[in-house]
Amino acid sequence: MTDSGFYGELAPFYHLVYSDWEASVSRQASALDAIIRAADGTREGSVLDAACGIGTQSLGLAALGYRVTASDLSPGAVERARREAERRELDVGFSVADMREVFDHHGRTFDVVLAADNSVPHLLSDAEILRAFRQFFSCTRPGGVCVVSVRDYAVEERGGTRVVPHGVRVEDGVRYLVFQLWEWRGELYDVSLYLVEDRPGSEPVTRVMRSTYYAVSLDTLAELMTRVGFERVRRIDGVFFQPVLVGRRPPADAAAG
Repeated sequence: MTDSGFYGELAPFYHLVYSDWEASVSRQASALDAIIRAADGTREGSVLDAACGIGTQSLGLAALGYRVTASDLSPGAVERARREAERRELDVGFSVADMREVFDHHGRTFDVVLAADNSVPHLLSDAEILRAFRQFFSCTRPGGVCVVSVRDYAVEERGGTRVVPHGVRVEDGVRYLVFQLWEWRGELYDVSLYLVEDRPGSEPVTRVMRSTYYAVSLDTLAELMTRVGFERVRRIDGVFFQPVLVGRRPPADAAAG
């Protein structure tokens, strides 16, 4: 996993990936709230965001009343998330931790464990994903749920090189052009995220941030969640902006039996 530097470099600009990040924070929280309540009946329970980034999901859930603990591999992203929470006067416990070690790091269970916005495919093999899912399972209270959102790679065109545009953003009089370049190599693809900053009266500045993803299928992820002990793993479409997998840790009495 090679993404601490990628997200650290991207942290000051990550909101520019969205046409309206503030609206996305609220919209994603409402969608996740609906998914959580439908899966578990929990409202305003405890949530571990195991790949929080700059807080896109954590901030919105905290604003809805959830008790949110959040961690991420990138210190830069966590620091940005912490500042965003302070600005909103939200009480979120942020820390730096690899998703493959979240139970070792946090050492307790939560009503909901969340890994959203295609974070899991940064793990580049089934073995690495299994390692993370075992930690997610340990962090989920008996009867609680694990929620994972990922890109649906079954519908993505693979092979060669592909440009994925985000668009032009204007902030404080500065224009930014944001796009990605995907370069495929089998089940993996390398991503270069380009951010061109066009400031009036200055030469444009181009930043390039690079990472790699594993184009893992939703079926494989569901099988891996089941393998570590989650039950009733199902796919939900049309609620969140990506497909969502939800699995439940068996209640204590069922696990004991």
